[in-house]
Amino acid sequence: MIIKDIRTSLLRVPCTDPPRTGFIVTENIDLVVVEVETASGIIGTGHLQPLAGGMRTIEMCIHEMMKPLLLGEDVREVEALWRKMWQASFIQGRMGITVMAMSALDIALWDAVGRAAGKPLWQLWGGSGEALPIYGSGCYRGLGHDGMIEKAQNFVAEGYKAIKMQTAHIFSHDEDVANVRAMRAALGPNIEIMVDVNQGWSADEAIAVGKRLDEFQLTWLEEPVMADDFDGYHAVADAIETPVSGGENHFTHHDFKPFFASGKVPFLQPDLMRGGFTELKVIADHAHQAGLKIAPHLFPELSSHLLSAIPNASWLEGMGWHDHLWVEPVPPMSGMFTPPSRPGHGMDFKPELFTDCAYTS
Repeated sequence: MIIKDIRTSLLRVPCTDPPRTGFIVTENIDLVVVEVETASGIIGTGHLQPLAGGMRTIEMCIHEMMKPLLLGEDVREVEALWRKMWQASFIQGRMGITVMAMSALDIALWDAVGRAAGKPLWQLWGGSGEALPIYGSGCYRGLGHDGMIEKAQNFVAEGYKAIKMQTAHIFSHDEDVANVRAMRAALGPNIEIMVDVNQGWSADEAIAVGKRLDEFQLTWLEEPVMADDFDGYHAVADAIETPVSGGENHFTHHDFKPFFASGKVPFLQPDLMRGGFTELKVIADHAHQAGLKIAPHLFPELSSHLLSAIPNASWLEGMGWHDHLWVEPVPPMSGMFTPPSRPGHGMDFKPELFTDCAYTS
């Protein structure tokens, strides 16, 4: 179980349904893929999908700063290896590129541990492996008023019980309210609706618009203000009836501490790229102690292992971005997602991607 080698690959794969967020153009899925190989031949894989560049920077960080720390170590000591990487990169890191590099490696390490044990991660962590609720995310603001509603109706036709739409950035406040009103009218009272602001408002705007949205019985208002505006988050949560959610742009449990302390943001949405499995588990534990739910950002194939093993699981996010990348995809069924039962995290990229879709930029 000694780590013998660490390899990376960069991929650029065309999107099957490019997201129209209105402020980021994403025609391709850019992936940093890392393989951790043990002396006995076990190979664990991890990956990131940086949404705004930095592919080669992350890859360089893996090789220059992290790989020398891991070679020769026991792959089973995952938490200890996370701390070793954290302490060694503290001056340069704590957030950003270094933590993203650590996260890719952490995912690969856990995958190797699960594969060596012959168990899926949810079983390794004491989970049930039962199906989990997943919402249809992808009613992008760039689709416009009618396009968002059409996408939501498609999700409902597929059996989803909840969808997420977007506001802000390209819409006025009045347009946002009208779009949410129309969405509720189109879907009726029994489909849950999440609204994602993508950090597009000030606290004052979020309070003003949020109060107007309260009547539509939303499941949550997501990222209403910038990620580091904790005072703004709390002010919005105090002022509106709709629950507030956030966390996809926060790094490790240290960045979540204001939310743990206040308890005012009931749904936390940590991202695997900003802490890996190890920190996701820590965040979930702190959140449980604070009475908060976990609804991870993206990566349902991986995040489902954690949600299966924690008492404060909420929703998985279903984008369908990666379904065409896997040797054996795991599609949702009737608005539910069953964690992979294969050893480790259980997901393998199609081998032809590494020859046909190599990143060259």
